[in-house]
Order: sequence, then structure tokens, then C-alpha cells
Amino acid sequence: MAIGVIVPRLTDTVMAMLYEALAKACARNGRIAIVATTDDKPGADRTAADSLIRRGVDGLVLATARDDDDFAAELTKRDISFVLALRTDGKSPSSVGDDELGGYLATRHLLDLGHTRIGLIAGPAYASSACGRVAGYRRALEEAAISFDAELQIASTFGIDAGAAAANQLMALRDRPSAIFAVNDNTAIGALSALANLGLSVPNDVSLVGYNDIPIVSHLPTPLTTLRVPFDQIALSALDLLDAGAAADDRMLIAVPTLIPRKSTGRAKPASR
Repeated sequence: MAIGVIVPRLTDTVMAMLYEALAKACARNGRIAIVATTDDKPGADRTAADSLIRRGVDGLVLATARDDDDFAAELTKRDISFVLALRTDGKSPSSVGDDELGGYLATRHLLDLGHTRIGLIAGPAYASSACGRVAGYRRALEEAAISFDAELQIASTFGIDAGAAAANQLMALRDRPSAIFAVNDNTAIGALSALANLGLSVPNDVSLVGYNDIPIVSHLPTPLTTLRVPFDQIALSALDLLDAGAAADDRMLIAVPTLIPRKSTGRAKPASR
């Protein structure tokens, strides 16, 4: 039995980690996982899916769901077995992390360190994972009675260059933040590089939190505080949902992320008088 896995790109460490977890989960019961990539372009998942279906896969795992696309509905009409992973459309069977909780934990960590002006590198609005983390950020601010400031939220892709550009934009503000939450480790790495180029120290001048806990972030010159996503659990749940099909008791299975504090976050400096 073969399972088709559609991801934006395998050069993205997060997607590579998901595929590795799915391949390992498949191997436990004699399956194989066949991957196709889309470069996260609208409509490219249709071509990838047709290619995998022609190769005889028994179901699809998609990590490419977009809020601006209805591909999942098309698969349902075609009676093709599928499950969404990491991202969801809120309707289809999905195995995801609790992104809203993760965004809340990241922001709550910075608030607990005394930061009240927290920049947000928000990721793309079409990805439910990014939107959930933004919602968690806003919930933590609201709970702390801190008004949301739109100029502190910068849209981005999930790439390193986008993270650097967003950090430069945040640091150019007249009242710049003392901390940044990047909803993806790649954008956090880009932000770390931009801050260094600006002569700013992490965490002495700016605290920084990422998301996903990809392997490299614990080995950076300043190890990154981040949220660890349980990819193995998400992969196993995705296959369970695929096997259960319409008989699934719960069409959305949610895995809980864990805050991993490292050296990129520190206490806020007292305000100058």
C-alpha cells in the first residue's frame, strides 16, 4: 500500500520533518510514502495529486492547504481518500498542531519576561498554521490587557529572507519592539541575521522566539527559543484519519506543542526615564 504525500517543498526543513515522520509511520505497517512537491503555488497541488493517483497511491496526505483554495472540496467530490496535515481548511479530516496554543505560549513567555511591545512576523495569511499562531499572539496580549498594535504585525512568507525583511521593518519603527515572535523558525533565523547586521544583540537588545524547533536552531550561535511541534504524533494521527475515512469519530486531531526556552530570550530592560 502506498500513500501520496504532497508538501510545498522538501528543502523546507519543516516539510522534510513531516515527510520523514510520515515515511516512518508508513513503514510500521508495510506501507511506503511517495512524495510530490508544489513550491506552495496555488493550483500546483492538483497536478501533484493527479501524478500520485496515476502511480496508484491509496490515499493522499496534503500539507498544502490554503485558505484561498478549495482543492480539498474537489477531492471530496472525486471520492479520493485524503487527509490534511499541519494546515487545515477547518472542514476536511486534518491532523495538525495546536497553533493557537503555540502562539499563545510563545507570546506569554515574552510577556512573563516583562516585554510589552512584541513584534510579530506573522507568516502568510493563506496558511491556517500561521493564522492560528497569530490568533494565539493576540489572545495573550488581550489577556495581559495590552492593546493590539497593527504596525507590530508584519506579513511574510515562511522563508529566511522574508524574516530578515520583516525584522528590518520592525526595527525601523519609531517605537520599536523589545521582542519578536516569528511564527516559523526560518523567519526567526532571518530575523536573527537582520538583527545582527543592525548591530543589535539577541537577547540583550531584542528577544526572539521561533516556531517548530527544526534541528539547526539549537545549534545557532544564539540558540533559539521556539515551540516544538510533535511531528511523529501528527503523522500517526494523519494515517489513522486516512484509514478511518468517513467513519472517523473526530475529523480533526490536534497535537500539543511545547515551549523550548533557550538563550534567544531574556528579561526586558527597565524603561529609561
